Amino acid sequence: MSDSPFGFGLPPEEPENGDEGKKKDPAGGGQDSGGGQGGPANPFGFGFPGAGAGGPGGADNPFAAMFGSLNPNDLGAAFQQLGQMLSYEGGPVNWDMAKQIARQTVSQGTQDGTKDASVGPAERSAVEEAMRLADLWLDGSTSLPSGATSAVAWSRAEWVEATLPAWQQLVDPVAERVGTAMGDVLPDEMQAMAGPLIGMMRSMGGAMFGQQIGQAIGVLAGEVVGSTDIGLPLGPAGKAALLPLNVEAFGRDLGVSKDEIRLYLALREAAHQRLFAHVPWLRSHLFGAVEGYARGIKVDTTKLEDVVGQFDPTHPEQLQEALQQGMFQPEDTPEQKAALARLETALALVEGWVDAVVHDAAKNRLTSADALRETLRRRRASGGPAEQTFATLIGLELRPRRLRDASRLWASLTDARGLDGRDGLWEHPDMLPTASDLDDPDGFVHHEQLDFSEWDRMLGEAAQGRREGGEGNGDSDSDSDSGKDDTDK
Repeated sequence: MSDSPFGFGLPPEEPENGDEGKKKDPAGGGQDSGGGQGGPANPFGFGFPGAGAGGPGGADNPFAAMFGSLNPNDLGAAFQQLGQMLSYEGGPVNWDMAKQIARQTVSQGTQDGTKDASVGPAERSAVEEAMRLADLWLDGSTSLPSGATSAVAWSRAEWVEATLPAWQQLVDPVAERVGTAMGDVLPDEMQAMAGPLIGMMRSMGGAMFGQQIGQAIGVLAGEVVGSTDIGLPLGPAGKAALLPLNVEAFGRDLGVSKDEIRLYLALREAAHQRLFAHVPWLRSHLFGAVEGYARGIKVDTTKLEDVVGQFDPTHPEQLQEALQQGMFQPEDTPEQKAALARLETALALVEGWVDAVVHDAAKNRLTSADALRETLRRRRASGGPAEQTFATLIGLELRPRRLRDASRLWASLTDARGLDGRDGLWEHPDMLPTASDLDDPDGFVHHEQLDFSEWDRMLGEAAQGRREGGEGNGDSDSDSDSGKDDTDK
C-alpha cells in the first residue's frame, strides 16, 4: 500500500521557475508533461484522441459513453461534467445523471440498429383502438372494471421520462446502504479526518450509480413494450401505454400479424392497469416488498474496504468497476428469506393473474393467443441484459419465478369460485395465496371458504339491539325524570 493515506497521491511540487522547471527532464520522466505512464498529465484517466491504448484513458475507459471522444472542443464540457459529479450533494443516486445517460443510451439505438423515433398519429390511433378493444374483451374475463383513464403511445425516450420516479423509489433504498457503508468501513478515529474523502466517495458513488442505472434504464427502454413489463406499475396511474417501435421489434420474427400482437400486448397492459387501479394497496405492497428485501441486503464490506483503501481520485472508474461486479450479499436470515418469499410470491401472483385473465379473454378471439402467451412467459422468465444489470446493482431479480404455478392457481380459482370469487381475493393481502399455496394449489382452491354471512347477520342483529336498547334507555330516563318532577310538584 502506498505511503499516502487512502491511496491519494500528493500533487507534484510546483517548480520555482515556472515553465522552465518543467523542461528540466528532457528524457520525459515521471513528472513530464508528455503523458508518460507515471505522469499526471492525464489526471482524470480520460482518453484523448491519439493516446496510446495502454494509457490511463484508453479504449476501456468506462467514461467513454459519457464524455465521448474528448476532442479539444469537448474539454470544457467534460471538466464541467466532472465538477458536477464531484460536487453532487443529493440523494444516494445522481438521478440527473441517470436521466442524461438513459437518454443518451436511447439515442444510440438498440443493437439491431433500431433508432428511437417520435410516435406518429397513425401509430397513436392504432394503440388507442387496441386499448379500447382490449378493455372491452376484458370485461368478460374479470370482475374488476377498467383501470385506464387514457391510452398513450410512447417513444423510448418518453418511457424513460415517465418511469424514472418509479425507478428512484426502487433503487434508492439499496443505494443508500452503499453510501452508508462507504463511511462505515473506515475506523472511527479516521472518519473525522477523512470527512472530505467520505464526501467525495459518496458523490462519486451517487454518480456511478446514476451512470449504471441510467445505462440499464436506457437499454431496458429498447426492450419493453409497455409500462408494466416487469410486473410493477412504472408509469403514471391510469395511463395504459404501449411502445409501437418495440411492439414491432417484438413481433418481427414471430410470423404473427402486427395487429394481433398489438392487441395481445394491449390486453396485458390493460389487465395490469385494472389490477393496480382497483387494488389500492397493491402498489405500496409491491414496492414495500422490494424495500423490505433491500433492508436485509448487506454490502460486501471486504470488497468495499479494498475500493476505499485503494481509491485513487485520478481513476474514479474503480468505483464503477466495483458496482459492476456487485457488492451485495443477501443476509441468510429467516427475516430475509421471508422478505424474498413475499416479494417473489407477490410478483408471481400479479403476473399469474394477468396471464390467466388475458388468456381467457384472447383464447377464442386471437388465433395466435397460445403462441403469444408462451412467448411472453419465456421472455418474462428469462429477463434481458438490462434486468441482469439491475440484479447486479440492487441485488435483486424482478422476475416472477413461479408464474406458471400462479397462473394455474388463478385459473383453478376461476373454475371453482367464478370471477367474483377469484378477484375478491384481492380485497386484502391476507386473503391472497401464499408461497406454500402455490405448492398445493388444489388445496387452496378447494379448502372450505369462510362464510361471513352468518357473522354479518349476527353483528347486524347485535347492532340493532344496541340501538333499540339505547332508545329504550332514553325513554326510561325520560319517564324517571318526569316522575321525579311530578313528585317534586
